[in-house]
Amino acid sequence: TSISRRAGRRLWKMGLEDDGKGKYVTLVSADGFEYVVDYEAACVSKMIKNLMTSAGGFSELESNTITFPEISGRCLERVCQYFYYKLRHANSKDKLPQFPLPPEMALELLMAANYLDV
Repeated sequence: TSISRRAGRRLWKMGLEDDGKGKYVTLVSADGFEYVVDYEAACVSKMIKNLMTSAGGFSELESNTITFPEISGRCLERVCQYFYYKLRHANSKDKLPQFPLPPEMALELLMAANYLDV
């Protein structure tokens, strides 16, 4: 994970560096943290996938930016980490390693996962 600054906010780039071929989506938390994730990783969320592939003319399609006014930066960061975990192990035939889940975040993460349809 690399960190850079954009407009006074922390910008977290997760996943691979842009090779000119990849498409990225910026996810913005309620407290202004921006997480730039691979389009494929973001589409682990059925809600994000539906939003980004709909023909509804949503502004999110133009900007590739989605704001979540109810999800904290700490929680959204963990959700983004899960997106990559899910991609990495999607077709694995081996026993999946446990995704570490801090007990104090369990309820907040459950609510975010339910909203994002993960």
